[in-house]
Amino acid sequence: MAPDIRAIEEAVARLAPVLRRTSLFESARLNRRIGGRLFVKAETLQTTGSFKIRGAWNRIAQLSSDERSRGVLALSSGNHGLAVAYAAKEAGVERAVVLMPADAPINKIEQARAFGAHVVAYDRRSTDRGALVAKWRDDEGLVFIPAFDDPHIIAGAATAAYEVAREAIAAGIRIDLFAAACSGGGLVAGSALALGALSPETAIWGVEPEAFDDTARSLAVGSRVTVPASGETICDALLSLVPGELTFEINRTVLSGIALASDDDARAGMRAAFEEFGLVAEPSGALALGATLAEKIDAKGRNVAVVLSGRNVDADLYLRELAHSSQPVA
Repeated sequence: MAPDIRAIEEAVARLAPVLRRTSLFESARLNRRIGGRLFVKAETLQTTGSFKIRGAWNRIAQLSSDERSRGVLALSSGNHGLAVAYAAKEAGVERAVVLMPADAPINKIEQARAFGAHVVAYDRRSTDRGALVAKWRDDEGLVFIPAFDDPHIIAGAATAAYEVAREAIAAGIRIDLFAAACSGGGLVAGSALALGALSPETAIWGVEPEAFDDTARSLAVGSRVTVPASGETICDALLSLVPGELTFEINRTVLSGIALASDDDARAGMRAAFEEFGLVAEPSGALALGATLAEKIDAKGRNVAVVLSGRNVDADLYLRELAHSSQPVA
């Protein structure tokens, strides 16, 4: 069942002790470029470097004492695994196991281990992920913490948009459009639910990599579509092959659309975040910003809020992709 505004507000209260306040950033140069006002929600400043701490903490904080003693399990390309590892440690969970692709950024693997997780590598192109999760869950008795397809995870993710809406209301600003990266769909689904209650006039857009457009394809045909794992993109955190069951049921009714963005768009978003705000963003985290700057979403004459969703990127890749960015900020 989709979380309602009460569940989201309960998540807000539950998260208050662990979240860093991420205010909205604005740049006159970026405003001129899009022909509107652009507000950037910098979730890169969260403790684990992404918005994922919101859902992970909201779920793990509600574990029973028996579940805490058994330990938790996550399947993640990186950011969700980091969030689960951190939340488990802070909540006193005895064990955290993170199943992570062997080609995940070293930065994400090392951080998950630093938070105390046992990281198990798998081949993202050949492994049956469902079978892998089932084996670890059943053999080890671990509690599986989904990356997106769970009402508690969605409610936690929704708190980012909830904060955007509250800050905009306090400032007397109407948010016309809200955009965030879309992989399994938890962030955009939660955001749409929060804004539907607090700012119903706001249009909600998801942004996917061109090669991993499972949500766009699914919305087009009205049912969940699986895309091939053979696609290529630098956006390693947005490699979902199929939308979640619950997230798709929400998104099919609440999203205004899905924009497809290129790796060059991601690079442009990374550069803009760095040059305008001094913020490091991984390619996936910068994709929605880059898509907005590239006019993949019509922002002209509108107040637009965009989530800069994650920062966890290897230093050499970050510098290389910035160097390859061909799009000036303004």
